[in-house]
Amino acid sequence: VDAMMVVNTNMGFEGYDPIKIAALAGDMPLEVVKTALDLAVDIGQEGREGEPVGTLFVVGDSERVLHHSRSMTFDPFRGYSEREKNISNPDIHEGVKEVALMDGAFIIQEDGVILSGGRYISADVQGLVLPKGLGARHVAAASITKTTRAIALAVSESTGTVRAFKRGEIVLQLNPHRRRIKHDRRR
Repeated sequence: VDAMMVVNTNMGFEGYDPIKIAALAGDMPLEVVKTALDLAVDIGQEGREGEPVGTLFVVGDSERVLHHSRSMTFDPFRGYSEREKNISNPDIHEGVKEVALMDGAFIIQEDGVILSGGRYISADVQGLVLPKGLGARHVAAASITKTTRAIALAVSESTGTVRAFKRGEIVLQLNPHRRRIKHDRRR
């Protein structure tokens, strides 16, 4: 043997285990929640075309979530078949990452079909307690999961950290190592 390498596969993904994912999913299909989480981690790690990106995925209880949200712009998922906009379809993952550049949340049905993108969440924030330093995306995630039975995955634009929310609280936090993302924004 001329070389040996030891790799800690848990590095940067503390808590990313099947038991915690199952607890997060609850009654929802585990594969849908795992796929949404994988997409969120990818966006947190990679950003898009060298730029950091933050986004919000709201999964489950979709009718109530739609009731507590409104469209901010033209819906990029309108008019597509359910197969063409199901997050379990790997062919759409790059498109989802592209849409993540827009402001607003993705609303995802329990079966993985993305109902809408670019949504403004308007749920009650009274009584929410979040750590200092988290912004509007995280408040939206906490408020919509407190108001509905949905879960939310918030990707921090500044750090790439993915926080999973359930019942208005952070239940899982992943700190993926970011690839080198350029922060020199030309004005």
